[in-house]
Amino acid sequence: MTARRAPAAGSTHDAQSGNSSAPPSADSAQLEGIIGWRVRSRAREIGLSSAELAKRVGLSRAMISKIENAQVSPSLATLSRLAAALEVPVTSLFQGLDEERDALFTKAGAGPELGRPGTQSGHRYQMLGSMRGPAKRMEPMLVTLTSQNEIFPLYQHAGTEFLYMLEGEMHYGYAGASYQLCPGDSLQFDGEVAHGPLQLSRLPVRFLSVTSFGQPPT
Repeated sequence: MTARRAPAAGSTHDAQSGNSSAPPSADSAQLEGIIGWRVRSRAREIGLSSAELAKRVGLSRAMISKIENAQVSPSLATLSRLAAALEVPVTSLFQGLDEERDALFTKAGAGPELGRPGTQSGHRYQMLGSMRGPAKRMEPMLVTLTSQNEIFPLYQHAGTEFLYMLEGEMHYGYAGASYQLCPGDSLQFDGEVAHGPLQLSRLPVRFLSVTSFGQPPT
């Protein structure tokens, strides 16, 4: 009868077969981390608890927890069942591995100016950065308003917008209500509801506008 040796400390087990393996390399650890994060975030996105996901996949809740926390290396068969349970392609579980990551740095005053109503009156709309492709999940803009004579239209757009007042004072309209914004005040709202400046009480008015476009694509 051959004695079986216990796996060495730090070894990992395949999520399906249970076979032990050597401690993960930096690359495999990164892969496990990406898979775990994708599984966890997608499950929460569609409202699945770890127990519910485990039932769908046919694994124990403890094993699902280990996958989500990058403590095991799932087999291809397990990844296929996970993807089916999460209603995504298998390839989406690897999204983020070895992808190029852009970083945008904008010097003060160097953001490109956009043409908007009021530009002719000296108002400035400076884009502070815009990522490309699926990385474009938000749009930051520095807005400077310098004339009280301009009649502003109401805006509607996709996403959630966040305003932070830097200078001046204004009344900002949203869904029929008016909010008095002074330096340090902020306002967050659904961009699809009509909104915009109503009255500029103290010039110049300068505020940061950040529009978020929601969850990362799966």
